[in-house]
Amino acid sequence: MSNKQPAAYINLEIYEDSINLLGVAKVQLPAIAFPCVNISGAGMMGEMEVPLYGMVSNMTTNINWLTPHGDAVKLMSPKKHQLDMRVAEEFWDVEQADVGVWADKYVMIVRPKTTDPGTVAPMGSADTSGEYVVYYFAAYRNGEQLWEIDKRNMKCVIMGVDYMADVRKALGKQ
Repeated sequence: MSNKQPAAYINLEIYEDSINLLGVAKVQLPAIAFPCVNISGAGMMGEMEVPLYGMVSNMTTNINWLTPHGDAVKLMSPKKHQLDMRVAEEFWDVEQADVGVWADKYVMIVRPKTTDPGTVAPMGSADTSGEYVVYYFAAYRNGEQLWEIDKRNMKCVIMGVDYMADVRKALGKQ
């Protein structure tokens, strides 16, 4: 068990193409789900659900903006957008009884799916939101890659292990 335990996200900034700082937003990261098939047959007791090795279901992310202007509209463009979320995450060092900060980063390649301009009301933000299809999703902590899901290039790397390498090899792609 690590002596450093996560506490909370302190703040984040979102960039497009690693250089253009986007506006104030809150991001719901994509769920990583593994598609399953049901198998049954002789020697089994009924059906059994089996996750397909290294395959990943459709992923989507949601971004909530303050108003339907600027970056919310920019990301409506029906093209791919590379988004980098740079995050400062506080941790508690149990052994030293002190706190520290990890530099987290999430990288996604997305295309817009829906945009909801939100609500117009006095003394309130519009709660504009966008839903985006995710083709690529990677996460890093202090520069170390935690995972990389690349649907177009058939990669499912988790803690340095590429679970699709044998599949690509079997298909003659390596």
